[in-house]
Amino acid sequence: MNKKQKTHEKITVKTPLVEIDGDEMTRVMWQWVKEKLLLPYLDMPLEYYDLGLKHRDETNDQVTMDAANAIKKYGVGVKCATITPNKDRVKEYNLKKEWPSPNGTIRAQLDGTVFRSPILVKNIPPSVKTWTKPIHIGRHAYGDIYKNQEIRVPGAGTAQLVFKPADGSAVICQTIHEFKGPGIIQGIHNTDKSIQSFAKACFTYAFDLKLPLWFATKDTISKTYDARFRQIFQDEYEKNWKQKYEDGGIEYFFTLIDDAVARIMKSEGGMLWACKNYDGDVLSDMLGSAYGSLAMMTSVLVSPQGFFEYEAAHGTVQKHYYKYMKGEKTSSNPMALIFAWTGALKKRGELDHTPEVVDFATKLEQASLETIESGIMTGDLLRVATPSSKNKQVYTEEFIDAIDARLDKKLL
Repeated sequence: MNKKQKTHEKITVKTPLVEIDGDEMTRVMWQWVKEKLLLPYLDMPLEYYDLGLKHRDETNDQVTMDAANAIKKYGVGVKCATITPNKDRVKEYNLKKEWPSPNGTIRAQLDGTVFRSPILVKNIPPSVKTWTKPIHIGRHAYGDIYKNQEIRVPGAGTAQLVFKPADGSAVICQTIHEFKGPGIIQGIHNTDKSIQSFAKACFTYAFDLKLPLWFATKDTISKTYDARFRQIFQDEYEKNWKQKYEDGGIEYFFTLIDDAVARIMKSEGGMLWACKNYDGDVLSDMLGSAYGSLAMMTSVLVSPQGFFEYEAAHGTVQKHYYKYMKGEKTSSNPMALIFAWTGALKKRGELDHTPEVVDFATKLEQASLETIESGIMTGDLLRVATPSSKNKQVYTEEFIDAIDARLDKKLL
């Protein structure tokens, strides 16, 4: 029995958390975080699903659907970063096919909105000097290219967009393009129901946090698809939020997506920026990097049915994994992984009415932030931190151990 087991009575998590394992270096760090920062302190039932690429291939991706259904059953899940395979990955892992994005599959099952916020520390200023407040992203988590159909056009021919009404009324058919030679076609979709859930979630989130809400599309070009997003947001605002926002001194602001990007770069921050699925994917990574690192961003999928999935929203840190496999040590940043766990534990504690679980998660977050602020950090942060003689780059396990030492003291 180690020291922590002797000196700390374990905190009980009442309801199982759905644990979704991932790939490469993040999978390695995931295990370290569990072994060092969670299991010594928590009596925590876990409903485990292995979404490592090989296991997805072995189960014909059924494990991804099983994980999504488990979140529906238990209410809260926590997910590691996973690989969405391309042709190179199919060869590398000897896969049966290019399996779809597991994030896309889970989000399609749960619907809802992904909210992302930067993890702020005092000694890492944002790259954009005017940003004095955090910028939050609300990303629509359904449809667009993540649930698309694509065709590699082999040669000359006609591409059409066709809709056959279920009631037997007239078929709607539009020509996309008359091909004279090879090309490509992509079909995407969305639903009014999902967009309405997205709008409601964003207005609710911004109202709860007293944040201005920005929404942006390109409806001047996409006069039906993007315009429908704009109309649904406006209808939701007028019907359910206008008076509340005015009484609370909160602004709802719509503009074109390119104008929003230009304005953001000169703003002070401090808003919720609602984005369509693809826009939110790209821009949340931009914000994560600008606030220090892609590993310095929280991410939670909030479903309208009351399901929550917390995740590490960055990649699997492929280059570091290859080094690790050679026996080399890496200085990989586990902050997003840690905050995925703490976010899930806070929500689980809130739903279970176990404040001691929420308190533990809060103290783990504090210990993590204070470790970086003390000058102990991974290589990605050392490059952007305020210069100081205290700053020291450490290996991943050393960083986690330093957090553990602070957490240990906070819990005594």
